[in-house]
Amino acid sequence: MSEAIFEQLAAGYKPGSFSRPTSFYFSMDNIKKTVVLGPEGCRIQEGKPDGEADCVCKMAPEMFNRIWHEGYRPGMKDFMSGAIKSNAPGLLQEFMQAFGK
Repeated sequence: MSEAIFEQLAAGYKPGSFSRPTSFYFSMDNIKKTVVLGPEGCRIQEGKPDGEADCVCKMAPEMFNRIWHEGYRPGMKDFMSGAIKSNAPGLLQEFMQAFGK
């Protein structure tokens, strides 16, 4: 299910949501994707980014599906418990907003 979300990301991105290219690396079990959002659009690649990602996010695919499809909004508890691990939680909020979530 999570793989399908990544396949549809480019179509749902609101161009201009990010004024400069911003990279997000997602690691969810065997799914490893880099998403780069910028003024022009959304680019997705397999695996880790070439350099360091602006935001790294690790979680179970089930959590990602819950956030994306069910409108679940993670709280501090999700980050403190390790259910979601990220070096930039604020950027994750901007990521979701860029897709109208």
